[in-house]
Amino acid sequence: MEVYLAQPRGFCAGVVRAIEIVERALEKYGPPVYVRHEIVHNKYVVESLKNKGAIFVEELSEVPPKSVTVFSAHGVARSVEEEAAARDLPVLNATCPLVTKVHNQGKRYITKGRTLILIGHAGHPEVEGTMGQVPGPVLLVQSVEEVNALTLPADSPVAYITQTTLSVDDTRDIIAALQARFTDIQGPDIRDICYATQNRQSAVRDLSKLVDVILVVGAANSSNSNRLREIGTEAGVASYLIADGSELNPEWLKDARTVGVTAGASAPEVLVDDVIEAMRRIGPVKVQVLPGREENIEFRLPAQLAAS
Repeated sequence: MEVYLAQPRGFCAGVVRAIEIVERALEKYGPPVYVRHEIVHNKYVVESLKNKGAIFVEELSEVPPKSVTVFSAHGVARSVEEEAAARDLPVLNATCPLVTKVHNQGKRYITKGRTLILIGHAGHPEVEGTMGQVPGPVLLVQSVEEVNALTLPADSPVAYITQTTLSVDDTRDIIAALQARFTDIQGPDIRDICYATQNRQSAVRDLSKLVDVILVVGAANSSNSNRLREIGTEAGVASYLIADGSELNPEWLKDARTVGVTAGASAPEVLVDDVIEAMRRIGPVKVQVLPGREENIEFRLPAQLAAS
């Protein structure tokens, strides 16, 4: 069986930074370190950090006084930051810098007196954090239909921002609908959309031209991993989202000569290796890495950890 690995795949710079913040905090301050929400959406990553002494909570009320607290890569609402400050919790903010950039764009648009529209998925922690960071009402839209259902006058001054785990391709139709609907609209430059999301989706499109089946390594609650599977399916290739090699169904590969493998931005390479090993147990495998865009972006750590 020919196996093609997408390039790029797996961890992005924001995820690498978030995990490193937890690991360095554990080294510097000693366990336990409390993390609000899953640091990234991947069970393997979360469990490995738990084993090192991280404790994951959903609410700050679960964090004991004076305990080192990390905010996840998805970002948090201002109310969470204020609660942490009121309780005097030492906080390390692992919010992805690209998410912070979206927060700042939203704040700028609001201060200019524009009605803010957020393109994203309801209930996603990043969306909740963004809506909670912006000092004013935010209208969430998830589809062209929801744009058309907006009741604002056509000449309202509006602006839009997008969830970072959506790509240029994901948002193109919604942005076009907004631009058709409103006469006075502003939005961020297309280059501001998360490079990692776009690159991984483009790599899956390239992969889909070469293979009979696509396996996406990632968590069921990972927005970007689910989208990679959808893109493979939309391209007409049988595509499956699997957490690791234990979830590989041999039936999927029965008639496949070529299999494409990629991984969501929060899935470590060790899980890709695990899936390939599971394939080797089914039959002989020849692995080839496709050429793709090289990513060499690194994000700085918080000052408290940078020198440690």
